Amino acid sequence: MGIVSQEAIKQFQALMDQVMAVDEPLKRTFQNVHQGYLLETFGRFLKAREWNVSKAHKMLVDCLNWRVQNEIDNILAKPIVPTELYRSVRDSQLIGLSGYSREGLPVFAIGVGLSTFDKASVHYYVQSHIQINEYRDCIILPSASRKYGKPITTCVKVLDMTGLKLSALSQIKLLTIISTIDDLNYPEKTNTYYIVNAPYIFSACWKVVKPLLQERTRKKVQVLSGCGRDELLKIMDYGSLPHFCKREGSGSSRHSQNGAENCFSLDHHFHQQLYNYIKQQSLIKEPVHPMKQGSFHVDVPEPAAEGTQIAKTIESEFNKYGNGNGLSDSLDDLKINGD
Repeated sequence: MGIVSQEAIKQFQALMDQVMAVDEPLKRTFQNVHQGYLLETFGRFLKAREWNVSKAHKMLVDCLNWRVQNEIDNILAKPIVPTELYRSVRDSQLIGLSGYSREGLPVFAIGVGLSTFDKASVHYYVQSHIQINEYRDCIILPSASRKYGKPITTCVKVLDMTGLKLSALSQIKLLTIISTIDDLNYPEKTNTYYIVNAPYIFSACWKVVKPLLQERTRKKVQVLSGCGRDELLKIMDYGSLPHFCKREGSGSSRHSQNGAENCFSLDHHFHQQLYNYIKQQSLIKEPVHPMKQGSFHVDVPEPAAEGTQIAKTIESEFNKYGNGNGLSDSLDDLKINGD
């Protein structure tokens, strides 16, 4: 880390020390954000604001206020019930943890092309997304840090583009909401995005979208050939490959005969552990009350101008190709504004 970076972090920490000294709620939620890795957290927010200390400080304070106002620290005690509803969410919002890279980074798989987001209200999908973020940050990353004996504060994501269609346009609003939440409150949590099973149309749209991204975001995106197996095996073992990368042409699927292998499935051990953890936390925090049905509403900030521009560009490119395969390069997963 350079001298300029060290000085910026020092200034940032001094500003945050002043806030923590007078605001106990922000101090408590900040502990959940940094999980003991203060310097890495300051570094993430500084990167997201091009190392401008004043802007990074405002971003972090705004994030902490958002967490307090929306009770984000309690979201892992708010299960989506009944289980059948949660299964519907999982079947239409395809994400899972397939394993770890050789450096210890969690490998999250995203079924971009086949996620339909049509089985529940927007609030349930936002709730589910934030719960996975919080479980990653509070459970998965600290556990990986202990196992590998070093700070692990980021992950890698493998985006499966199988099944991209023009109908994905209808989901751009939801994806922009999720992306905005991540950009502002979970910045720089992804080390690299690997795009696999990309149809020809993706390349055409990517050429248009790529120049609109910030340089640090562009550098994180790698478009791999085919299912990406050979390239991904350079950074992870075969057992950590997402199921859609294990053989050429296998593609992604909402359903699999082997739920233990399909990391999108509620039957996969990651989702079983996550859902059981949330149910246990709900019993600990509200032991005398039955689990309530209904989604967990979260205030959603307005998307940044850059994100809106990119969404419009994607929509325009989609429309050029009529009913052919299109690009839903999930604003959720490309983290257009910063992650």
